[in-house]
Formats: sequence, structure tokens, C-alpha cells
Amino acid sequence: MNPTPSSPAAGALDGLRVLDLSRVLAGPWCTQNLADLGADVVKIEKPGAGDDTRHWGPPFFPDAQGQPTDEACYFAACNRNKRSVTVDMATSQGQQLIRQLAEDSDVVVENFKTGGLARYGLDYASLSALNPRLIYCSVTGFGHTGPYAPRAGYDLLVQAMSGLMSITGHADGEAGGGPLRVGVAVIDLFTGMYATTAILAALQARQRTGRGQHIDIALLDVAVAMLANQGASFLNAGAVPQRQGNSHPSLVPYQDFPTQDGRMLLAIGNDGQFARFCQAAGVPAWAGDARFATNAARVTHRQALVPLISEVTRQRPTAEWIALLEDKAVPCGPINDIGQAFDDAQVRARGLRVQQQRYAGAEPPAGQQVNTVVSTASPLRLSGTPVQLRHAPPALGQHTEEVLYERLGLDAARIEALRGQGVI
Repeated sequence: MNPTPSSPAAGALDGLRVLDLSRVLAGPWCTQNLADLGADVVKIEKPGAGDDTRHWGPPFFPDAQGQPTDEACYFAACNRNKRSVTVDMATSQGQQLIRQLAEDSDVVVENFKTGGLARYGLDYASLSALNPRLIYCSVTGFGHTGPYAPRAGYDLLVQAMSGLMSITGHADGEAGGGPLRVGVAVIDLFTGMYATTAILAALQARQRTGRGQHIDIALLDVAVAMLANQGASFLNAGAVPQRQGNSHPSLVPYQDFPTQDGRMLLAIGNDGQFARFCQAAGVPAWAGDARFATNAARVTHRQALVPLISEVTRQRPTAEWIALLEDKAVPCGPINDIGQAFDDAQVRARGLRVQQQRYAGAEPPAGQQVNTVVSTASPLRLSGTPVQLRHAPPALGQHTEEVLYERLGLDAARIEALRGQGVI
């Protein structure tokens, strides 16, 4: 680590150097967390192509005239606060540039298939020999051991294999029944978060030992771990959890209900909340009914209670229910679409929409169509070392010259020669 003098404005990871060889989502989600916390993240991308997600569209970023460009919005989700450097790692000179960057980095994050970087001399064994303090995080579908280790892993595939899709969606006998994926790539995202945690732990261990280590993070491992209570129910009680739509296996009422003008969500987690709901809804007797007085009883008598609640909730519009219940500490809320969520008063108050300029205070270079980039703010709120917005999700290769000069001392002539050879 290369510490800089601390100040109230410095990020928690200020001075940490991260070399990001990952692409798509799990690895970039991890490195964006580190970047938001102050690390200097250098993202290595293939010249002329870049991260796959730069092309995963539509939707595409609009240009200044509002017309779609060829740059997908997906990329903005997980690449804020990074610097983009284009290097062709298939060339020997490109491999050497990456090795030089790794020599004075604290962390490398990569998500190639098991063994994929060994042929380039960019695997853990090769880079740790150059830099014994290096923390090297490998993100794969199935890990570096076991019969599936050579396979490529994708979020959707792992959602299916892990059992997550078997508990997501309506039951087979209901309309629209069948297994469903979650609406965002949650296994990739959880994997990125676990990778972040592992890297921070390895940094702390390095403080004691002076040495780095290899981190093996697998999507399937993470997906099985994230089954949480559903996994524990199977492991300890032997019952295989089933799909049941928006209802909860262990809490009632904890699901969506119809209202006069749509649907609302009730998330009642204890008997006191249920009693207050009954009082507000004009059915206080339910709280004393032996079938409904305790959560265990409500779970047992779910089929009787849910239709009764539905009859009552249909009598008022959603907004009226929310106004009625929220001051009584009964958890309830609307079921927003994403546009409504970003327009929510609390979301706006927390500043969860952030807008950045790639080329602040200057016109973008010729041929660069996208300058203004909007992303979702980091949810990490640290009072003494707050997250700072330093770099917008970068244009492809935006920082190549800057990083090669700053980190490796290459002059303009050498950089131009490498560009002419297709190395950068």
C-alpha cells in the first residue's frame, strides 16, 4: 500500500492500488466498491473492444442530440471511480506492461476461467513471485477445485444450479408458476460483495504477516451460502423449500395484497405489529383469534388468514393504507417500478442518483459521444472517510497515457510506439 497523508476528505482506502483484470459484473462490482472507498483502480481493457458490458444493449447511452450511441448503459452500473487503460494481454509487450503494473499494486482482481491467465504469465504464482505482498483475487464460476472447476460460470446458470430459482416465482399450480431468475444478477453482485470482504480481510492479514495471498471466490459457493434460512431449513429439518410467490415461508402476513387501486406490500414480522394492523384495519378481533394470535399460528392458518386480509385491503387505495399504517409502526409500502423508486422522496433525499462528467470542465475528445454519465450512488456511508466521486465510468482507454506515464514512467514517444504496434 502506498499511503498518503490522511485528511477528513481522504477515502478509507486512499493509497491502495488495485489492478482490475475483470469484466462484466462480479469482479467489476468488487473493484467499484474498492474504488468508491478511495482505492486507485486501474481497469485493463482490450483495445478497440473493452469490457463486454460496453456493448450489452440496448439500452444505449444517448448522445448530445438524444440519439442512441454504440455504448451500452450496463457499463455504468459497476465501473465508477476507475481509470481505463487499454492493453492487449495477448501480446508479450502487453503482458509485460501488466506485470509491471502488478509489481507496485496491492490487489489484483481477475475473473478468467481457472488457469486462463497462466499462459500469459499473469496468474497468482507468476505475479506473487514478482510482488510477494500482492493480494490476488480470482472470481470464477465454480472455483479452482472440484469437477466443475474448468467450466465457465454465469449468473443465470448458477441461479439455476444452486437452487435459488427453485424458490423464486409462483408455485407450479398457480398462474405463472415455475422457476424464475431474480430480476438482477444477484449472484454476481453477492460474489462481488464477498470478494470485497475477502480482500479487506487479506489486507488486514498482510498488516500482520507482510505477505499477500490468493483468494478463490466462486459464484456457486456464494449462491449456496446466500440460501441463508432456506438452506438452513433443509440442512436441519430436511424439508426442501418450495416456491410460494411473494409470501414468506416463516412469517405471515409478509407479502403483497390487493388494494382499491393496485397492490401494496405488508411485511409484518411480529405479533405486536399484527395486532396494530388489525386495530387500524378495523378487525381487532383477529389479534385475539387463536388461529392468528401468534406468528406460528398464522403460518399454520395461512390459507384462512390471507383471503381475509385481502378482502379488507381491497377497501382502500394504496396511498391511504400507507398513510394509515406507517405512523403505527406497521411495515408497509408501495410496489414501485424502478422509475418510481428513483423518484421516491427518500431515495432523492439520500442522493442515490449521481451524475458525473467524464471530461469535467472540457469538451470530450473528437469521436467521444458520451460525456454525462449517471449511476447509482454507493450505499456505503462513512462519517470520517466518505465515499468520493473522482472518476465517471470511463470511456474506453481514457486514462491509458496518464497511467502508463504516472505508474511506469513511459514517455510520449514510447506510448505512441506501443499504440502503433497495437499493444495499447
